[in-house]
Amino acid sequence: MTLDDLATAAPLRGNRGVIMSRLGSIAHLMTGSFAVAAVMALSTVVAARALGPEAYGILAIVLTIGRICERLIRFESWQPLIRFGTQRDIEENPEAMAQLFLLGLILDICCALLAAAVMLVGGFFVLPLVGLEQTDFYLLAIFAPAIALNISGVPTAALRLANQFRALAYFQLFSAVLRLMMAGAAWALGAPLEIFLAAWTIAQVFNTGVFAVLAARALKTLGVANPLQAGTKGLLLRFPGFMGFAWSTNASSALRTLTHEMDTLLVGAFAGPAAAGFYHIAKRFAKVAQQVAAHVQAVIYPDLSRMWARDRFQDVRSVKAKVQFALGAIGLSIIMVVAFLGPKGVEWLFGSGFELVYPLLLSQLVAVLLIMIGAPARSTLLAMNHPQLVLKIAVVATGAFFATALVLIPDVGAIGANYAHIAFAAITVVCLELAFRLSYRCGTMGEAGSA
Repeated sequence: MTLDDLATAAPLRGNRGVIMSRLGSIAHLMTGSFAVAAVMALSTVVAARALGPEAYGILAIVLTIGRICERLIRFESWQPLIRFGTQRDIEENPEAMAQLFLLGLILDICCALLAAAVMLVGGFFVLPLVGLEQTDFYLLAIFAPAIALNISGVPTAALRLANQFRALAYFQLFSAVLRLMMAGAAWALGAPLEIFLAAWTIAQVFNTGVFAVLAARALKTLGVANPLQAGTKGLLLRFPGFMGFAWSTNASSALRTLTHEMDTLLVGAFAGPAAAGFYHIAKRFAKVAQQVAAHVQAVIYPDLSRMWARDRFQDVRSVKAKVQFALGAIGLSIIMVVAFLGPKGVEWLFGSGFELVYPLLLSQLVAVLLIMIGAPARSTLLAMNHPQLVLKIAVVATGAFFATALVLIPDVGAIGANYAHIAFAAITVVCLELAFRLSYRCGTMGEAGSA
């Protein structure tokens, strides 16, 4: 299906045709996601069994500090790149697309380097607050290259715009297998924590390299000129509103990071590294369900942006509703499977000493279910060019999260963080749905009035 086909398709074909034509892409993303998640879960099991609760908790805390710094600072550049790259006057101009991607690449590189620096400087002072010692600083230094070289915004946008979802689905499998092999070797040799952390770093750097190669091929497929050869003069002037959109999505992403990553540090600070390790394991497995929602959004977001830009309002609403229903059904099914396996399944997988993972996993999945239901509304609001609304909702929900977490974690332990996630997700899904309905009504009424 060409872009012109998308622009002129009949309304009936609009929503059904988009979903049906993307089912293959969604299937690839889900298959790849489960494959990658399964391999990464095995790496988690190997590391947990090899290191034990305390040392694995330290590993989880170091990885979390790195991810917090990276995700607080990065601009999620793929979102404005897709938002602007689907506009007709830009999408049909190879030179304009090249400059657009150059702007995104500059943001990605600057943010990655800054995130690594913040991790090293800030992490030195944070370590004593989360149950570690400042002498553990060398662990941060081992993981720093993974943050400094994590360039993901431009490759993500290129692959999604080129509809190369198969590559997007499976490319991470290479680094996941590499991580598992290195973790297995480290376990067999009785290697210390530092070697496991180095394995995670090497796998991440390898992942970035593969991603860059795939992105270059995707841009060539799109007919985009080489961004590295595009001129930097007047970049921001050529794309007015780009940085405003990027700042809004960055702030919204930063707030999500505070709830999805800072929680591990809070658990470590109030309950110790071992509890942080249990909590981290539960999050890693619950993330499998959340990745389903993320990948489905990856497929439909460019189409939603194009449909809204071409005034196909009913198609936008229909696609959003159908995806919400499908994601809700998937999330509920995953909860039922985990509940059926029960505590014995967790104990069999991780061994004795990790029994507390089961209630953490089950409660985390409840929050993930709510997030999955609300995710399509978030993507639709961004496609409708309302990043400020998404940001305001994130601010309110984040406040509720920290209020709940700070009250409950000292009292009930790690599971208090999951209760905070449930509060965050419930507020988010309700507010996103209300915001979509209001924005949709205003947008359609405004278009009818102008007509």
